[in-house]
Amino acid sequence: MEFEEFATARTPALLRYAYMLCGDRELARDLTQEVLIRTLVKWRRVSRAQHPDAYMRAMLTNEYLAIRRRKAVTTVTVPYDGIAELGARSASPEGEYAERVAMMQRLGMLPPRQRAVIILRYYEDLSDPQIADILGCRPGTVRAYATRALATLRIEMAPRPALTAQGGGGS
Repeated sequence: MEFEEFATARTPALLRYAYMLCGDRELARDLTQEVLIRTLVKWRRVSRAQHPDAYMRAMLTNEYLAIRRRKAVTTVTVPYDGIAELGARSASPEGEYAERVAMMQRLGMLPPRQRAVIILRYYEDLSDPQIADILGCRPGTVRAYATRALATLRIEMAPRPALTAQGGGGS
């Protein structure tokens, strides 16, 4: 397969993955473009890789983590109303969309590596060893990141007790 065919076929999925990582449409496009340029330069090696998709996801993840380190980004811009434009197969009902936006906001609160693990595991459907290869760590570390991230998400998703308005100083 030639690079142009591969890039055309994989760009929508890479854009979705990049957006899930960073929560910003423009940054997702920049990340994807950067990875495609690097892939073109390394195409001979990438095309011979056993799993070129995983290779590109690793490149994208590493580029995102490098940007996070360089810019010390602390917030994620969410929601992006055009998420469907980034490759969703069909329009979703409003309730499902609202849930998706809420989940993106929760994911945006996670540290970058924990967010990457959750996205690679649950959105890209990769195994712990595959995720470990992408992140350059051990599968046990992936499981630890996942455990911490899921615990944080559970806390964020837990129903909050309603605040009651009580009168001030007297009993």
